Amino acid sequence: MPSPKARTRSKARAAARLAAVQALYQLEMEGTKLTVLLTEFHQHRLGATIEDVEYADADVTFFDDIVKGVDARREEIDGLIAAKLTADWSLDRLDKPMRQILRAGTYELLARADVPVGAVISEYLDVTDAFYDRREKGFANGILDAIAKEVRG
Repeated sequence: MPSPKARTRSKARAAARLAAVQALYQLEMEGTKLTVLLTEFHQHRLGATIEDVEYADADVTFFDDIVKGVDARREEIDGLIAAKLTADWSLDRLDKPMRQILRAGTYELLARADVPVGAVISEYLDVTDAFYDRREKGFANGILDAIAKEVRG
């Protein structure tokens, strides 16, 4: 059984992942400058209560790493994702939230060797649940699993 400290860290990272997907979505939709976006999330979203919804305290350093990492390595990440899609499907055809889920998950698989593959995939499947039904969850699982096999062996 995980210690209370480990459970708190796990919840903080789960909150960071969900917030990172939301931030990446906003970055793509609005083209907000990265520094402005991060400041907005730090001051107004992470751990805040908005419209009676309480956002869990997030691991801010982890959140920043995911958002900055995806932004810095977007071309590489998009190439990995696109290579796992069928020939008649392009990255641009993916729903915008799904694109961000796959980008964030791919970044973690590439750059966060400290996080086990199973944890990365499981956490992003939980994030997928926040946006989609079962079919999309299976799609995300398949793509992230294929990327994991390629980048983590």
